[in-house]
Amino acid sequence: MKPRIERIGTGSITIAGVQFQHDVIIRLNGVVEKRKQELSPLVKGASHRIALAEAQHIYEPGARWLIVGTGQAEFVELSPEAADFFRQQECQAQLLSTVKAIRAWNSAEGAVIGFFHVMC
Repeated sequence: MKPRIERIGTGSITIAGVQFQHDVIIRLNGVVEKRKQELSPLVKGASHRIALAEAQHIYEPGARWLIVGTGQAEFVELSPEAADFFRQQECQAQLLSTVKAIRAWNSAEGAVIGFFHVMC
């Protein structure tokens, strides 16, 4: 079952009544995990780019849609290699400001994975 995202604040996100103070991935089965940002190298001192290794970690077989909350400042992006990887898996990646991504997540149906950047 897909958990509902209830609110976002600078540095936190509340999902199904639980507050997380880090970037999160929501899996196909609804499990919420902490982002493994060490899989993406820092660019200009920040982890705002999802690299191929992290994309491979985020993806799950059968996923058809990835909603990426890019943060309130909309800094997060996919590296070209990560974008290619999702295309090869036939998984459409949609990058939206985190506020818009939450709306998309809460109304999404089907095989969807979520990635939400909350730190900026």
